[in-house]
Amino acid sequence: MAPPISSARAVPVWRSFVRGALGTGVGLAARAAGAIAVGKLVATHAPAGGLTLLAQVQGVMALLTTLPIDGTHVGLVKYLAPLPPGSRRYRAWLGAAGALNVAALVLGAAVLFGWPGLAATPTQRAVLVAGVALNTAQALLGTALLAAGRLRAYVGLAVATAALGTAGVAAGLGPGPHWPLPTVLLAYAVGQGLAVVPALVMAGRAGVLRGLGHWVAPSRAALRGLAQFGLMAVGNIVFGRAVDVAVRAALLNHFGPARTDVWQAAAKLSDNYTMVVAAVLSSVFYPQLAALAGQPAAARAYLRGVLGVLAPALAVALGIVFVARDWLLPLFFSPRLLAARELLAPQVLGDWAKFLSWVFIFQLTARARTGRYVAVQAASAVLYAGLLAGLVPALGLAGAVWAHALRYGALLLGCVFFWLRSGRQELGQG
Repeated sequence: MAPPISSARAVPVWRSFVRGALGTGVGLAARAAGAIAVGKLVATHAPAGGLTLLAQVQGVMALLTTLPIDGTHVGLVKYLAPLPPGSRRYRAWLGAAGALNVAALVLGAAVLFGWPGLAATPTQRAVLVAGVALNTAQALLGTALLAAGRLRAYVGLAVATAALGTAGVAAGLGPGPHWPLPTVLLAYAVGQGLAVVPALVMAGRAGVLRGLGHWVAPSRAALRGLAQFGLMAVGNIVFGRAVDVAVRAALLNHFGPARTDVWQAAAKLSDNYTMVVAAVLSSVFYPQLAALAGQPAAARAYLRGVLGVLAPALAVALGIVFVARDWLLPLFFSPRLLAARELLAPQVLGDWAKFLSWVFIFQLTARARTGRYVAVQAASAVLYAGLLAGLVPALGLAGAVWAHALRYGALLLGCVFFWLRSGRQELGQG
């Protein structure tokens, strides 16, 4: 991780963002290729509704892993970054993260086994819990690598995760007799989790596991510090992941598997590049922003520089996706899903606004502003629910993507307004 810098060196900072983003290109390309391959296999070889079922399983997995990955691990990067691996404080923070992850896994397993509407046997639920546990463990090791600035190893782990998940799906839907779709999707979940093996190797080589044989009890301060980020993740679960799962289930119930797959094709295409943008922001942008948390002027300069790069770059990239939609949809999925081309205009507009709003929201995470973060998530979810209720009956499936576009357009405008207002207040106080 680059050290904190003064506002006078703001230009080199955003240039470091570009260099870091380009440096992750190979790994992110491999990860995106894995997601594309999984979607293609399911869309081509699974029955109608398979693409939506894949997304629903991924949504359930995200529900169970959001608390550790989007909460505890985000805070862990902030607190581990300045500490030498192997030190007593380092081990205390890492131990606190492990304890919170176990608690989250137990809670998630209880929810999964008590979920009445989930069409899965107890054995299938147990296998899914095992896959989630493995994924959480490898994500914790990846977080330690990221906090230590081992970006190459972190990207390598992302590549391994994508490759193993894709291999699980290919084994079930490749040449020869096909497995039942639920079995294929469970193989996908467990396959991703098996990346914990290379994660252990990489973490050992990087030295981030040094001293862990000497147990240090998690301190109350460490548990409280990470719990703040866990509360932010609860906001993501309640107002983000759970909403996505519920919306997908409602559309599937209302429109049926075949038509819902059309909407899901647009959403899945979005997921492929969203994964890349999210990885760049979390592995390159957020660690530097967290390092500048104590220097508001430098942090604002860095954020402004990154926005100046991202806004036009994303507009061009998403524009290319939209222009090439007639080629991309059959290539990534199947010709029967070409009807999703009609949904891509509002999808990419909403995605552009979503990505830029993330840049602002990362400020709240870096500063551990839990209340504001949850309030933003809640307001966004309530707006989305209202838009869906009004637009889906009037526009059909198109209403779902227009609700997405209007939700994030409003969120971006709100973020810009409050960011400008806070900047004026800082100038007034200065």
